[in-house]
Amino acid sequence: MNMLKVGDKIPNVTVNDESGNPIDLTSFMGRKLVVFFYPKANTPGCTAEACDLRDHYQTLQKEGYEILGVSADSEKAQTNFKTKFNFPYPLLADVDRKVIEAFGVWGEKKFMGKIYDGIHRTTFVFNTSGIVDRVITKVKTKEHATQILKP
Repeated sequence: MNMLKVGDKIPNVTVNDESGNPIDLTSFMGRKLVVFFYPKANTPGCTAEACDLRDHYQTLQKEGYEILGVSADSEKAQTNFKTKFNFPYPLLADVDRKVIEAFGVWGEKKFMGKIYDGIHRTTFVFNTSGIVDRVITKVKTKEHATQILKP
């Protein structure tokens, strides 16, 4: 796993959102961007994280941030997740793992004694030049907006 680090440029990758609209990550140049990766839609930790960002969305926007959520779930699963919890930001359906692998968040995980490959819950904060300002690897799902907003 070769994860993006502070100082790296946003990868030139395009993937569909929950509605099938292609989202080109480089189209966010000129704006601050938060890209958060979560393992699976509609699971407890992922729901808590996404809902915390939803609940603080206006504050994040006032600070100039756009938000993109990314998992390997299908467009249908992302649509259901977004609709169920009324998320105001796009969820990318990265079923081919193009974005996930470009950011380097796919790798070995351990859970309850089992070892498997999956998405590492990670958030990247980009500046207006499309450069990584911060990488948050120890995500607090119920306080994630606060983690993003504090320097």
